[in-house]
Amino acid sequence: MAELPPGAQDAPRSTAERLADYQRPGTLKLYALPPLALYIHLPWCVRKCPYCDFNSHAAGAAPPFDRYLDALRCDLEAALPFVWGRRLYSIFIGGGTPSLFTPDAIDRLLADVRARLPLEPGCEVTLEANPGTFERERFRGYRAAGVTRLSIGVQSFDDARLEAIGRVHDARQARAAVEEAKAAFDTFNIDLMYALPGQALEGLDADLRAALAFEPPHLSVYHLTLEPNTLFASQPPALPDDDAAADMLDRIVARTAARGLERYEVSAFARPGHRCAHNLNYWQFGDYLGIGAGAHSKLSFAHRVQRQVRYRDPARYMARALAGDAIAQDREVTREDLPFEFMLNALRLTDGFSLASFGERTGLPLSAVRSGLAEAERRGLVERDLQRVRPTPRGLDFLSDLQAIFLPPAGR
Repeated sequence: MAELPPGAQDAPRSTAERLADYQRPGTLKLYALPPLALYIHLPWCVRKCPYCDFNSHAAGAAPPFDRYLDALRCDLEAALPFVWGRRLYSIFIGGGTPSLFTPDAIDRLLADVRARLPLEPGCEVTLEANPGTFERERFRGYRAAGVTRLSIGVQSFDDARLEAIGRVHDARQARAAVEEAKAAFDTFNIDLMYALPGQALEGLDADLRAALAFEPPHLSVYHLTLEPNTLFASQPPALPDDDAAADMLDRIVARTAARGLERYEVSAFARPGHRCAHNLNYWQFGDYLGIGAGAHSKLSFAHRVQRQVRYRDPARYMARALAGDAIAQDREVTREDLPFEFMLNALRLTDGFSLASFGERTGLPLSAVRSGLAEAERRGLVERDLQRVRPTPRGLDFLSDLQAIFLPPAGR
């Protein structure tokens, strides 16, 4: 089904109508459904960061947290027929700044989920936290509520760099938050950014030393980029050039490997047994149900792969979710787009993907990507055998070029 035209987005469609569309015969044939994850978006933060293009909103004096939790419950209930009989492989609570919500609120949220959907044994439950909302014992409260993994948005341990990118915390708060996370959780993640305004290689080294001193089970490292519709896009700061940024990434890869962290995805490094199950499911082209303001879903059915987007504005989302109709956009992924969508995710993994998984997750024959794989191999961007395709180090360095090979002809 095509995306709703602007004038039709206020015309509610029942879940039964949507489900009838999803279940009608189509051009694909999926013999088994992939694992299902749940993403929950909590959209408020203390202050919007100037580089952030996520759907986040400054909280103000009194955000309607209780009403929002009611809306999430209604959104999930309305979505149940789309995922009936399936178990949750993982849950990820993102934002915004989810740690603005109290442990009691997160306990209520997870209880609402568990009452409506079965969880796989050992289901990973991740919550994003900001050191600027850190309070001692708060992380233990999240653990007691059912969170199993914390992801801490440190970004830097340098006060000058934190100020330059508009973060609300300082280095002291960052260290305290990581120490508390390490005490409260068996597994946690530190988010770092590099190529920050005014950052030199020595500054990146200092951030890496600070992060690795905590012996984190997982580290995510992101290159600061100027995204459209952000403050930095209209008022760009002076950033390190591409060569300096490449040197920083090389340093990150070398230093993490020396400390026992394996690079398993282009931006993710983990010790054995601590890879992020939720993100792995994304990259392996698994399914995910997204609830909350602006959340995206990718859901597989017998004859199609469907994408949904919830209403973006929190107030409008709450009104529509409470009325049982939170979906703003709803479209089928076409056969022509499926190869690119699969490769956009799978080629981020250093282990790549099995040839069998391409057919299992897309319902397409390997002939749909045969010429693209040959071109990527000719350019030295992938290596392959009879079972797997893997990006080469060059492929990871030029990942956008590699992924673009699989765009449908009209999109190249």
